[in-house]
Amino acid sequence: MTEQNKSRAFLGFGGNIGEPLSHFRRARKQLAADPHVTVVGASPLYRTPAIGGPAGQPDYLNAVVEVTTSLTPHQLLQLCQQIETDAGRSRDIHWGPRTLDIDLLLVGNLIIDDSQLTLPHPRLQERHFVLLPLNNLAPQLRHPITTKTIAELLADLPPAEGISQLNKKWSSDD
Repeated sequence: MTEQNKSRAFLGFGGNIGEPLSHFRRARKQLAADPHVTVVGASPLYRTPAIGGPAGQPDYLNAVVEVTTSLTPHQLLQLCQQIETDAGRSRDIHWGPRTLDIDLLLVGNLIIDDSQLTLPHPRLQERHFVLLPLNNLAPQLRHPITTKTIAELLADLPPAEGISQLNKKWSSDD
């Protein structure tokens, strides 16, 4: 597979029950084990208060992983959903607590809106917990619809409240 056939993609990781850090590490390894995916990098971890959903949820861990892939966006989505299932993900409660959530944030400059997938992620530009880690990896990357850079989208938001960057290393094979 040549590099010309690969897309650059950014995946948002989140989780707030079980052992999210263990799920993140396992998910990253599962992505790297797929012959059609290369893990390029990972942002630092962020601790984020739960937004929406049932009251009283524990804080989330969030991060963004950059990959290159020869998979189509729909194939990448299927892979991510399988990794979520392997981590014990339950989809019973909308915006409820979860062991692992993997969102496709951006895949190249693609714009997709169908019954299975919306790219770029429809709320990417509204969420500190996505933009902060994405900004760690690709501050000059442009949103394909707004054409603003990730750094500009982040600057457009009010100051983040309750979100903290953690110093834990999570993306290595330790």
